Amino acid sequence: MKAAIFPNFQKHNALECAREICDILHSIGAEVHIDESYLKEFSDKKFVQFGLFDNFVGNADIAVAIGGDGTILKCAKHIVSCNTKLLGVNTGRLGFMASLEYDQLGLLECLKTGSYNVSERMMLEISMDNQSRSFHALNDVTISGRYAKICEFDVFADSSHIGKYRADGAVFSTPTGSTAYSLSAGGPIIEPDAECIEMTLICPHSLFARPIIFSSDRVIEFVHDSDRNPELFVSIDGNDPIKLERGVRVSIKKSGLKISLINIDGRSFYNTLDRKLMHPIK
Repeated sequence: MKAAIFPNFQKHNALECAREICDILHSIGAEVHIDESYLKEFSDKKFVQFGLFDNFVGNADIAVAIGGDGTILKCAKHIVSCNTKLLGVNTGRLGFMASLEYDQLGLLECLKTGSYNVSERMMLEISMDNQSRSFHALNDVTISGRYAKICEFDVFADSSHIGKYRADGAVFSTPTGSTAYSLSAGGPIIEPDAECIEMTLICPHSLFARPIIFSSDRVIEFVHDSDRNPELFVSIDGNDPIKLERGVRVSIKKSGLKISLINIDGRSFYNTLDRKLMHPIK
């Protein structure tokens, strides 16, 4: 078994956690690979193999993302076109997508016996008229202006006009992303095994605007062509925004790619929901 480690040392205890994970994986016979930029932090561990992350992660059986949900999303970008499974270990605050907490690292031994479940997560494919390439999102794509300035835009589903909206923007999410920005914007929670596309408006200037759940077969289009709009930007899974020129259509549909998330602690989605989102933050 080959394991690729993807740590985020900006998170509390992430370094200590990553070092312990390396030791456990080595003890169960796994090859441990880490990007060469972390040579200093792991130079004493002679069993660790260093290289460029993108060069070895495609051949790894498992990628271990150590940090918060943002770290897991960044790691997912590197494995979107390969068969590597993704395991999240939370050293951040919420870590909703993570399978393990820092105090559960002993469960990593289940990787040797195969005593874990794999959840296949739907992704979105996003394309724009003026972009030569398409993008993929595990969580969501957000389209909004700067400084919470209201804008006008149209939304279409399979070329049928859904509505003209005035809002700060919109979040189009997968079921996985329904517990992220979409939830904060007032969207519903969707269990991750469902396949659909959720649209949640950001601060709509309307008494009647509500989130909409589209079939995963639909092609959704976001169009902004008002010269009164502020500058709009497209952000995919929270990454650096792309400026959206007036008149350019953003097309959002189900991707042909999926991410395989490892569930190693045996908790159901509803257990995680109750444990992490149904109680006040302390």
